[in-house]
Amino acid sequence: MKKLTTPVSALATLMISSMLAAPIFGQTATAPYQLTVFANAPQGLTAPDSIAVLVDHVFVGYGDGHLPDGSDNLNSQIVEFAKDGSVVHIYTVPGHSDGLKVDPATHLLWALQNEDANANLVIINPETHNQKLYTFGPTQHGGGYDDLVFRGCKVYISASNPANSPNAGPAVVSATLEGNTVDVKPVLAGDAGAIDISKDTTVTLNLQDPDSMTLDPEGNLVLDSQADHQLIIVSNPGTASQRVVQLPLTALTATGTVAPMEVDDTAFVTSSEGFILFADKGLNKVFALKKNAFAPGAAYTAADGGPFVGTIDLTTGFITPIVTGLKNPGGVVFVDTSKHESDGSRDEDRDSCHDRERDSH
Repeated sequence: MKKLTTPVSALATLMISSMLAAPIFGQTATAPYQLTVFANAPQGLTAPDSIAVLVDHVFVGYGDGHLPDGSDNLNSQIVEFAKDGSVVHIYTVPGHSDGLKVDPATHLLWALQNEDANANLVIINPETHNQKLYTFGPTQHGGGYDDLVFRGCKVYISASNPANSPNAGPAVVSATLEGNTVDVKPVLAGDAGAIDISKDTTVTLNLQDPDSMTLDPEGNLVLDSQADHQLIIVSNPGTASQRVVQLPLTALTATGTVAPMEVDDTAFVTSSEGFILFADKGLNKVFALKKNAFAPGAAYTAADGGPFVGTIDLTTGFITPIVTGLKNPGGVVFVDTSKHESDGSRDEDRDSCHDRERDSH
């Protein structure tokens, strides 16, 4: 496919224009953060959630209130926005839109649907708008698949909505494309052993709600087990040296007590230059959050149990609110404006992951 060469930093120009757009009413960001609306939901669409960024285009999945197991046989939409928040294209996918990521090796968009059961994967070519549908076989954990990440030449997917407790099925799987199907292999068991970072003790997991997933700056898998109020960090996934740590999440309640906090997406800052995009399903908006310099390595999360967007202390798991006045925050991404497509990193990815590029066209 045609390679996109516009620098990611072009998206930063939206911060000059949209940051001066209409003020936010009801939503408040603590100083020195600045908050604006990046995009409102196109007419007829609701519940924006997962966000993916490719060069200076932003892709947002809209759940539209459809059933998360796809049993209502309805379609969802993925909207491609330009850097100014205008609509470029709308893609239709079968089922309830959830996980959304751009493959760094191919520049193709991977979209997961139906996180509770009957999951499918649609791979979209943003240049041609072509789409290819992939299906999954019966799941070992009894549920669906929620989110995915690319790590090197491997793809990892969170195995959501497990049928049993304790959950002895996989919470994370690796995935390969075979024809029109997605072949998966267990990577992390739902009842794996782990180390609780906050207490420095060993625990046995019972992951009942594997959900969103991302990579931290060290390349570790970071899985949100949403209703379990915890992040699971997996280093060296799928190898003999795989290591698992648990970070229980807490926040201050309205009564002044510290209590477990449910979160959705988490994003890690990869550069001091950039900004955060996050979606609120209840407000039907995608917001942009900016400051002059971010702290590399910092973690920002959408605490839907708050509801607010805040920063996570990765030692204690305590979450500090940054943006309040929200209804149901979900998808979060950090847009690193220090990177340019012309730096050669994409070509290296293409060379090393050529098999994935071939199979996904």
